[in-house]
Amino acid sequence: MERQSFASAANVSERLAQPPALAISTVIFALRPSESSGRPTLWLPLVRRIREPFKGLWALPGGPLTRADSLQDAAARNLQDTTGLAPSYLEQLYAFGGLHRSPSQRVVSIVYWAMVQSAEAAMARESENVKWFRADGLDALAFDHRQIVDYALWRLRNKMTYGSIAYHLLGEKFTLAQVREVYEAVLDRTVDPANFRRQLKQTAHIEATDEYLQGGKHRPPRLYRYTGATSEYFPATNPPSPNA
Repeated sequence: MERQSFASAANVSERLAQPPALAISTVIFALRPSESSGRPTLWLPLVRRIREPFKGLWALPGGPLTRADSLQDAAARNLQDTTGLAPSYLEQLYAFGGLHRSPSQRVVSIVYWAMVQSAEAAMARESENVKWFRADGLDALAFDHRQIVDYALWRLRNKMTYGSIAYHLLGEKFTLAQVREVYEAVLDRTVDPANFRRQLKQTAHIEATDEYLQGGKHRPPRLYRYTGATSEYFPATNPPSPNA
């Protein structure tokens, strides 16, 4: 018994002395119609784990970091392998390295986040183990991935107030109503249409085109485009604890 206890303590000590494993995970946001109302809502794809730990639970797309890939290349490759997506917006979000994230070993995850347009999201691969879920209706996820999603949602809502990030969820040309739908979906609240339209038309880099959206029952709305930079980076201020 003493020999077994000594061996067990030695194994624990050996594991503690090993360097942490490095992994890449990605939160991918897209607008998809609500199943109940049909209005755009915020969704993200998840991958069902097929092995322990947390076998059977859903998790963010990701995998171990290898020597062959840069961080961003690893994030892009993992997305391509699991969902078939190649988003144009892919930014590093945060590093999560809590001591007890995984029950089997110490893992530090470099988390990226991505935005894809609805048309891109519709072409993503889905299967029994890869599905889209509403971002505001998630159950328990593997590891600390629920906390990671909550943190990514906070960052997204924070950036909506001053950045161009909303336009990564839209096509090249859009109506003002479609921009409002993005804000309502991300902020999870209704926005006064008249006030929003007035404020948006006064915003820099929103340019009217000579084209109109066809196919509706009423007068076709004018199409606009965003002419500003779409790659600016804004660091978060006073973020909620990501439980890293």
